[in-house]
Amino acid sequence: MTPYVIEPAAGADRATLAFLVDAYDVEVIEKGDKKDKRTVLRFSKDLAPVKAAVMPLLRNRPEIVETAKKLAHDLQRAFPTMYDDTASIGRLYRRQDEIGTLWCITVDVQTVEEDNQVTIRDRDSMEQIRMPIEGVKQYLRDKLESADC
Repeated sequence: MTPYVIEPAAGADRATLAFLVDAYDVEVIEKGDKKDKRTVLRFSKDLAPVKAAVMPLLRNRPEIVETAKKLAHDLQRAFPTMYDDTASIGRLYRRQDEIGTLWCITVDVQTVEEDNQVTIRDRDSMEQIRMPIEGVKQYLRDKLESADC
């Protein structure tokens, strides 16, 4: 059950509850005949505790893991970023949606073998773009500074 009334008294607990209630969303995603629920914390970019998550598509490929860890370390210097390789990519996306992470960055085979580009997935639109690794930090900085995010 979702609370609809919040006491107007000031305090960190009540403010946190208000932000969580406002951000909490469950949406139904339809793929053909299948329906799936996706739980998302749609924090504003200023409140999101994790701005980006970097994840390797395959954990058994050392060059992919190394590239992902290096990118995560580089991004951590600029804003809150986490590295995660504890599950399949679909489950990792869902986990990041549930904690309100703004962007998921995936390092895959194509990244290390062909084009040095990663896939960036937006939390709210679920749109994905490919971008050179060198441009990721500036792209995310620009998104964080823009008014339309």
